[in-house]
Amino acid sequence: MKRNLLRFVFILFGIIFIYFLKNNFTEYNLEKSISACIMAKKQTSKSFDLKEAKKDCEDKIRKQKEG
Repeated sequence: MKRNLLRFVFILFGIIFIYFLKNNFTEYNLEKSISACIMAKKQTSKSFDLKEAKKDCEDKIRKQKEG
């Protein structure tokens, strides 16, 4: 009985740990994608506006993530 309880607690801890890792890395990857998009816009644009590029990249990447 005690052994089954230990297994259950271990599996539950593992599931919670994976959930938190997934959330942290998702946000990290999103920020990296936005940064890469901004850099690409900066290199390809003659007139570059950081605020406009960031807003445009965030909208575009969040739409791709949802769809």
